[in-house]
Parts: sequence; C-alpha cells; structure tokens
Amino acid sequence: MQPEFQKFPKMARLSRECIITEKIDGTNAQIYIEDDGETMHVGSRTRWLQLGKQTDNFGFAAWCEENKRYLLGLGPGRHYGEWWGKGIQRGYGLDHKRFSLFNVARWGAERPLCCGVVPILYQGEFDTDRVKECMTLLAVNGSAAAPGFMDPEGLVVFHVAAGFGFKKTLENDEKGKPE
Repeated sequence: MQPEFQKFPKMARLSRECIITEKIDGTNAQIYIEDDGETMHVGSRTRWLQLGKQTDNFGFAAWCEENKRYLLGLGPGRHYGEWWGKGIQRGYGLDHKRFSLFNVARWGAERPLCCGVVPILYQGEFDTDRVKECMTLLAVNGSAAAPGFMDPEGLVVFHVAAGFGFKKTLENDEKGKPE
C-alpha cells in the first residue's frame, strides 16, 4: 500500500509586493469579535485576557472594555495589533497607551477612532535595498509611530504573495529574542 501522495506546495515569487511597516515595541494584542458582532474577546500573543491586575496585559483588557462600543466597529473576526506606550517596553515618551492594528491593507482612515495603524514605511516590489533604506530612515529620523522618539525597535516586512511577515530590529537583529 502506497502512502497518500502529497504534492509539493506552490512557492510565492520573491519579486512581488511587500509592505514595510514600523515594528512597534509594546505587547502583542488581539481583539476577536464573534459573528454576532456583539461578543468581544481580548487576548495577548499567547492567551485570552481577563479584567484584573495580574491577567490584564498592561491594562489592554480594561481599555477594550472601556472602548467596546467603538471596537465592535472592527467587525467579526480577529484583529491583531500592538498595545504600546506609557509603561510598556520602550514607552515611546508617551503619557498614555495606544493600540495600533497590524493589517494596514484593511485599516486606513476608516477604523474606530480609538485605534491606530502601524505606520507604512514602504509599499511596492520586494527589494532588500528598500529594507535597508527603511532601517536607515528609522535610525536617522526615529519612530514614525511616535515622532520625536529616537529609539525605534525596527520594522516588519510583510510579503503579500507569501502572506508572511519578517521582522528586522535595529539592535541585536542577529541574536533574536528568546520565545
């Protein structure tokens, strides 16, 4: 008996569209809205969150509860982003916290006013020179997400055809961060 045949998967072409955004140094967060459009769950990168000091992920669950009527405007599905600002990682010199959505292709000006979107640094055909240029822009000009903050983390290169993102940091990129 032969094993089930598995065809080799198609590969995305490298010379296709990419979107380079600033990688914000905060904490990963998600909002999940059920199909009924009214039930909302909030999570971190690894778990669902509950209101309360120990399990709230820097106040994200409380912020979501306060802004629920606006956040439901995101519509059913998963909405990933970064919860960042005062008291989280770099802080970016802010006196408050912000939530910035990752899906720049979906979220532009039409989104809940309580949500931002990670800044696009470049959009076009993938090119390593563009990646280097964006890194240089961040190193020289500082954060695009928080103008005037001169210690940004790095960038994310999202390859549209592959449907996959890659991160590159200004410091210790060769080492990576432990999981």
